[in-house]
Amino acid sequence: MLLAGATAPDFEGESFDGRQVRLSELLGKLVVLYFFPKAFTPICTIETRRFRDSYADLKALGAEVVGVSADSLATQCDFAQRHDVNFPLLADPDRRIGSSYGVLWPLLPRARRVTFVINERGVIELVVWHELQVSKHLDEVLKHLRGRVAIAT
Repeated sequence: MLLAGATAPDFEGESFDGRQVRLSELLGKLVVLYFFPKAFTPICTIETRRFRDSYADLKALGAEVVGVSADSLATQCDFAQRHDVNFPLLADPDRRIGSSYGVLWPLLPRARRVTFVINERGVIELVVWHELQVSKHLDEVLKHLRGRVAIAT
């Protein structure tokens, strides 16, 4: 798994809304990239809803949110629509994105639950990995982003 201080690998994926999303096109912004194991599972649903409900706060702190799972695009579309997701959810059925970030389980065709905060220059600033304590992902991201704002002012 990549650690804080590493350069974030560029990725490209199709979002549920038909957009192609590339990290290289998001440079200059903070990116909260979160990997989740499987759409429609209880914990992944809670996690995605928490990011959805805090999306305006994250945007106000200068961050864009991107979610990724190994689910098919059709599953991501259904998941996003059913839960009113307002940020890109990328399908990674070939697991290229998850592999490049080192988040895949060794024997399972799924990603671990890992969140990365990537800075404006494409460097990973924060890595959060909690499989079951799903609230820690958003809480630690918000704490980190608010700390950046406090330092800047």
